[in-house]
Amino acid sequence: MDDSLHSRDTQSEPSHPFATLSPARVVAAIESLGFWLPGEPFALNSYENRVYLVHDDERRRWVAKFYRPERWTDAQIQEEHDFLAELAGEGVAVAAPWRDATGASLHHAEGFRLALFPQCPGLAPELENPAHLFALGELIGAVHAVGERGVFRHRGAMDLDAMVVEARERVLAGPWLDRHQRQAYERITAALHEGLAEYRWPPQQTIRVHGDCHIGNILGRDEAFTLVDFDDCLMAPAVQDLWMLITAQSPEERHMQLSEVIEGYEQHREFDRGELALAEPLRTLRLLRHSAWLVARWEDPAFPTAFPWLADAGYWEGHIRTLEQQRQALERSPRWLA
Repeated sequence: MDDSLHSRDTQSEPSHPFATLSPARVVAAIESLGFWLPGEPFALNSYENRVYLVHDDERRRWVAKFYRPERWTDAQIQEEHDFLAELAGEGVAVAAPWRDATGASLHHAEGFRLALFPQCPGLAPELENPAHLFALGELIGAVHAVGERGVFRHRGAMDLDAMVVEARERVLAGPWLDRHQRQAYERITAALHEGLAEYRWPPQQTIRVHGDCHIGNILGRDEAFTLVDFDDCLMAPAVQDLWMLITAQSPEERHMQLSEVIEGYEQHREFDRGELALAEPLRTLRLLRHSAWLVARWEDPAFPTAFPWLADAGYWEGHIRTLEQQRQALERSPRWLA
């Protein structure tokens, strides 16, 4: 690995997408929409986009999202916003973006695209709590009951084969792996790609889903939760929004989690249990894409700061071991249903 690639001072590079997004420009962009901010913006943990907590002169709290340039088209972002408005209109607990007097929710200011969302305070759910699991299943079932009524025309659909190939090639195209690691990574990812070939779904099995439904995107208290950050919404099987909630290792605890989530889900929509066979394939895809995402964003100064271990050989050794374990899990995947 070329250590110089990772040791250079990326903070001095002006070319990364958010290089010019200073606090003053954040304030100017939001105030151009007709708000007045008496305080400074507070940066929230977000890497793909830049996200800030602000409050206006009426003491309303907003989450301002500045979209990463050149990632989504305006049409794709608008489709996200329209889906959120549709969900909110049906009484589903989501954070829909603010719209101005003209009805616009996607705004252009200071050279960036941004949207304002009402802040949703609360804590992440407890996945060992049966009442929380039921409530999460009910929330996602409500989202999907609306999601199945239409289709995304701009955001695209989850494609297991294409996404695995893209992630694999992105990692292999860079200087991250030494010769031994490269051989091991090529071997294990080729085996995973082959093993995933049998897990395909027809287009009619996909609906509009959140797409990144982990507990960091679910906030609430007691058993009342709100689903936030639809930045990755797409067409996919319904189980894409459920499998990350099933975290238990023992069959007994896993059965409890599944039972509560599905019982809640089916308050709004029937769940096809056959989709549970896709859980391990989807986990495999997420593992592969996460490392590829970090590689793709390394030139953004936020990434070396937040994920310095990516440049260490030890990370890639561990990642390859994890992928090997996942290959074995794929072979056992029917047992996931036990």
